[in-house]
Amino acid sequence: MSDKRTSIHGQWSSRFIFILAAIGSAVGLGNIWKFPYISGENGGGAFVLVYLVCIALIGVPIMIAEILLGRRGRQSPINTMRALVEDEGAHRAWSLLGWGGVITGFLILSYYSVIAGWALAYVFRTAAGSFTGASAETVSALFDGLLASPGSILMWHSLFMVMTMFVVARGVRGGLEKAVTVLMPALFLLLLVMVGYAMTLGAFSEGLAFLFSPNFDKVFYDCALDAAGGEACHFTGEPMLIALGHAFFTLSLGMGAIMVYGSYMPSGASIARATFAIVVADTVVALLAGMAIFPIVFANGLEPAAGPGLIFQTLPIAFGAMPAGQLFGTLFFILLVFAAWSSAISLIEPAVAWLVENHGMKRIPAAVFLGILAWLLGIGSVLSFNVLSGEEFQLFGKTVFDLLDYLTANILLPLGGLFIALFTGWVMSRAASVDELGMGEGIGYKTWWLLVRFVSPLLVLVVFFNAIGVI
Repeated sequence: MSDKRTSIHGQWSSRFIFILAAIGSAVGLGNIWKFPYISGENGGGAFVLVYLVCIALIGVPIMIAEILLGRRGRQSPINTMRALVEDEGAHRAWSLLGWGGVITGFLILSYYSVIAGWALAYVFRTAAGSFTGASAETVSALFDGLLASPGSILMWHSLFMVMTMFVVARGVRGGLEKAVTVLMPALFLLLLVMVGYAMTLGAFSEGLAFLFSPNFDKVFYDCALDAAGGEACHFTGEPMLIALGHAFFTLSLGMGAIMVYGSYMPSGASIARATFAIVVADTVVALLAGMAIFPIVFANGLEPAAGPGLIFQTLPIAFGAMPAGQLFGTLFFILLVFAAWSSAISLIEPAVAWLVENHGMKRIPAAVFLGILAWLLGIGSVLSFNVLSGEEFQLFGKTVFDLLDYLTANILLPLGGLFIALFTGWVMSRAASVDELGMGEGIGYKTWWLLVRFVSPLLVLVVFFNAIGVI
């Protein structure tokens, strides 16, 4: 069926370009800071092994399914699902899956741009020497000052959104493809430079041990000192749930990005091989980030499990104290911006594609219109850190930023992934999926079909119920 449909937006020039684009969508801010620190907190190498198993059971099957749907429909996620629902004679309620992905990606972009704006601000701050020789109090005050200034956050949020609109407005070949062919190699090169720099600091082996030394006790048990000063341990599944959740979220599943990128994929390219390449690259980026960050942290006697503050409050202290820290700190924050930029263009692309298809808009006005809408929605997140941070402005005890983050990460994304698996495994005919995957009905197809019908939906439900506090 995909051969009978053609995308009006064009196609990637090759399978390699599609893989670069999908890697760009998957690799974001979370790869650079979240994966390294949650690995270190939850058993190091043991956690990484659990995470890789979760990637195999959730990430790979659902990514294959989402790319399959996109290439078969050859349109925006909304129109793709409408067409496929009609092809399969399914209930039209399944069409809501396309709407859900587009809306989720758009909502994420609105606050993602704000955080990316912080990274953009830090590029210039680090290059200007603001952190050179700075104390922890000074670095903390600079970060708090940024958050307290709605005008400053708004300026950087605006600049990042303009960067995103500029790329998307230029189309598949002229914008998206050119961007990823520059951004992704540059991102990998910067990561390798940062790892090479970390190897010179004298704490590289300590950083590797923190990230890779397996501690299976920490994966399965939570230990603390009791009243008598002894160690009391009890069984916990929390690290496994964290690995499960991160495995799902790290690959940009359920937000329409992978589906719309799949719609631009050449017909002869192998979906399964492309998926494996994307998953491997996404994981390698996360591991390289840990190899770059933790030696810097340990070499400067800092706290490795600093969580979200690691990037904006802990690492600047290290960069300010080390030789050539101004240069390598600037490179690090450029790396962050590149990762965020490649993800942001994939978040807005599904909505742009829909406007072009359904309302006859050209790409430039469609990208500008949606960029402005996302920018306006992002103002609520900008003000969440200052003017609207008080309890009187919160809903369900959450600021606008926290509410959008919770809604998308804990509810919309898991539900999107769940319904992608269910539609592909239970609603789409087996003949259709066999035809689109193009790998026959051998052991590879049968393994995927089993995972996407039974294992992946069950594990995504576990992620969903854990995220909303049911388990």
